[in-house]
Amino acid sequence: MRLSRAGDGPIHLGYCTNVHPAEDVAGIVDQLRRLAAGVRAELTWPRLGVGLWLPRTAATELADPAACARLREVLDELGLEVVTLNGFPYQGFQEEVVKHRVYRPDWTEDARVTWTLDLARILARLLPDDVATGSISTLPLGWREPWDDAADVAAIANLRAVGDALAALEEETGKRILLAIEPEPGCRVETTAEAAAVAERVGRPHVGICVDLCHLAVEFEDPVAAIAALQERGTLVAKVQVSSALRAEDPDDPAVRAALAGFDEARFLHQTRAGGDGGIRARADDLGEALAGAVPVDAEWRVHFHAPLQAAALPPLGTTRSELETALQQLVGPGRVLTRHLELETYTWTVLPPDRRPAGDDSLVSALAEELRYVAGRLRSLGWTKEEE
Repeated sequence: MRLSRAGDGPIHLGYCTNVHPAEDVAGIVDQLRRLAAGVRAELTWPRLGVGLWLPRTAATELADPAACARLREVLDELGLEVVTLNGFPYQGFQEEVVKHRVYRPDWTEDARVTWTLDLARILARLLPDDVATGSISTLPLGWREPWDDAADVAAIANLRAVGDALAALEEETGKRILLAIEPEPGCRVETTAEAAAVAERVGRPHVGICVDLCHLAVEFEDPVAAIAALQERGTLVAKVQVSSALRAEDPDDPAVRAALAGFDEARFLHQTRAGGDGGIRARADDLGEALAGAVPVDAEWRVHFHAPLQAAALPPLGTTRSELETALQQLVGPGRVLTRHLELETYTWTVLPPDRRPAGDDSLVSALAEELRYVAGRLRSLGWTKEEE
């Protein structure tokens, strides 16, 4: 969906398809027809944005311009449009166990460079005719270990090479594709400030950052201060992932611990942080480690589990939706447009505790529509209206 505000539009709102498991083009087309089109119909929006996840297999198929043209025809037929891609997970993101595998290949590896440039060429072809700029969110260099100075040098060199290639692609196609480094807890780059510093080291105008609001909250970053610092530095915020984390205000409470245990599942890492003194007091790489004693229980916990956006709380747990709302105010509130691309990224629907999990496709469609409805409402409160209204 596109939204405008007097003198400020447009901005683009959509949801990320990494919640769906398809790895090839046929599967992606099927999920667009069954799910994304259903979301658009339930919302009764004439146009719905989708942030496509195109894993390695699909990207290889779409390197053929004819295949890409056919996908664009499907998007047009279904009333869908693509302005952003998720270039973080390389493949297998909805397999039974993902955990640390999601961070490979990292930015020291040629496979990451090749895939990212394939995505950029595909996105340049998929962008609507009247949209000049697209974005691709990407890995924050890699997992923090093993990592050394040589890895740092290699990763920065590869990002510079991609930045140069994106500049050449713009010269060739007239489409400006931006690469957005997405900080994540536990990675080499964890915070917005660290991501901004990496973008500055890369020093290419096509390379900026992606602000994931769940990750920001898990790292106990104050959204007002963090976003103000990005604005002061002149950091390119190419993309924002609108997401919310779990919050446990009293992790020593048996009922809270029992509820948290229901979110400790086998597929994804759920990095957990305990707050203290305006920052982080302790860290665990997964929720199970925190529950086993790696993190103290006398301070608030925040957990990297992308919580449904329409839920202000999941009793007896809370969420960081209030931080999300504050961040949106700072990013696209009156007088501010720090980003043009807003992507909902609740990829965890199928690993929620069973009593909170969508029962099937129709239920998932309704859940995704409700998330988009909620965010569109927040944007309307900030003065944005659908272009079709």
